[in-house]
Amino acid sequence: MRNLNSEEIVDICKQYNFWTWAAQKNVELMPVTDSKGVYFWDEGGKRYLDFNSMVMCVNAGHGNEYLKNAICEQVQRLPYAGPHMATQPRAILGELLEKITPDSIHHFLFTLGGAEANENAIKLARAVTGRHKILAGYRSYHGATAGAIALTGDPRRLAWEPNLMGGVVHFNGPYLYRNPFHSEPGKETEDYINHLEEIIQFEGPSTIAGIILETVIGTNGILIPPDGYLHGVREICTHYGIQYIADEVMTGFGRTGKWFAVNHWDVQPDIMTMAKGLTSGYAPLGAVGMSDEIVDFFRSKSYQSGLTYNGHPISLAAAIANIEVLENENLIEASFERGKTLSTALKKLYEKHACIGDTRSLGLLGGIELVKNRETKEPLAPYNASSKEMQFIHSRCMAKGLYVSIHWHIILIIPPLIITDEELLEGLHIIDEILNEVDRMI
Repeated sequence: MRNLNSEEIVDICKQYNFWTWAAQKNVELMPVTDSKGVYFWDEGGKRYLDFNSMVMCVNAGHGNEYLKNAICEQVQRLPYAGPHMATQPRAILGELLEKITPDSIHHFLFTLGGAEANENAIKLARAVTGRHKILAGYRSYHGATAGAIALTGDPRRLAWEPNLMGGVVHFNGPYLYRNPFHSEPGKETEDYINHLEEIIQFEGPSTIAGIILETVIGTNGILIPPDGYLHGVREICTHYGIQYIADEVMTGFGRTGKWFAVNHWDVQPDIMTMAKGLTSGYAPLGAVGMSDEIVDFFRSKSYQSGLTYNGHPISLAAAIANIEVLENENLIEASFERGKTLSTALKKLYEKHACIGDTRSLGLLGGIELVKNRETKEPLAPYNASSKEMQFIHSRCMAKGLYVSIHWHIILIIPPLIITDEELLEGLHIIDEILNEVDRMI
């Protein structure tokens, strides 16, 4: 392979690649060449503190030698096997996942990512129930394939309507800072559950196959459900024979301080989807975890679906090594402890900056919601848009070597689980300095 300089990398990539989530003429590219720990470097040698785990997935950190070696060893032993072949990585990973997932989950279908996992989750729910409708939250993202984008509640869905999978009905999930029901304190859970129950009655319970929920809403704001909400959803699903599908693509594998976010509320889903942190991004892999009930339905009935790369040995080997790293390096516990540091620091930022309307976090999944006015809660960028202030924040973070993801008016904080308190506070200090300037702008 020939060596290219920074300008050549960008120019050639622009010429021959098609870029997602961007107009091709406006795409801005960062030529990345190396990564280690919680940092990565661009072609010019500039170092960035990764506050987004690349795409919310590098839970075990960059450049982990154990993970890299496991992948290399699998390449040498068996680089590929067909989807109907039994392999050692398939056996070991299935056994590992059964141990760490909720008690209701015992079987696993492997995919290449989270969108495919959610697509198959919907197929399974519809097949088992014999129903066709799926309920999903408005403030949600479930992937960009045709079915997954139909499930998605945010505006990324709109460009592809009306040519999407039918039968999806959206509803309002919990957003306590901007609660449309104006609930009395302590009544939020009841109001949101009543809203969901009403939607179910309007749509007809006997038509609904599943309810899919991001356990904690990810890119749409780090929205943490109030206590009792997920139990309420579970009870509704059990009562009406609806499959409860937990989307743990972003929140799984230690991100929230437990193996999975549902563990914080001890909720048992019928179906659970996983990706991202499953391999810490070292290889593409998703999974659909499912209950005995679903597998029993297909004991004598063929599941009419398949994937060429279902159970790819290299990806499975990466997942096995990743789970071992998370366990052996105590990264689930580390995420929980660093989460305390993050929560305390976010509260201090809120007390200091008038431009902060709210802060939220669970483990190492955090968000800073910015507003023009705390009284009116007017966001610092309009819905589904940016603003000069938010663009300023992003450009200043990048200039200072802090890589963050910003969604409309919310700064997302999702670093690798190996981050130290010092590194976490270093990044938050950069945000603190920038918000000093933003306070003067509004």
